[in-house]
Amino acid sequence: MNKNEITSKIIGAAIEVHKSLGPGLLERTYEECLCIELEENGLNYEKQLLLPIRYKNRELKDAYRIDVLVEKEVIVELKSVEKILNIHKAQLLTYMKLSNKKLGLLMNFNVDLLKNGIKRLIL
Repeated sequence: MNKNEITSKIIGAAIEVHKSLGPGLLERTYEECLCIELEENGLNYEKQLLLPIRYKNRELKDAYRIDVLVEKEVIVELKSVEKILNIHKAQLLTYMKLSNKKLGLLMNFNVDLLKNGIKRLIL
């Protein structure tokens, strides 16, 4: 399965979650439900994946956490905020750089129509 197919399935799963739950819930709730949908769609994922960084020859093991990594290829960063800000995009780009992943999805579930809350980022 190529990255576009994976991305398409992730977005479809997220839309299903959003249609069922609507906006206004906590990010953690959307994450759990998205993982159920990913599993039902036959996608492998890891959630709350630790992303360590090195600083002065020391490893900071719990520096960052990736919300969901799908098929070891696509980072999904979930939000439930009023508006996506540049800092949210920067956060995802940082995760992508640190993990050497080229594709990420930033998803804000706190919107009326989910397609308006999805940003696809490529390194």
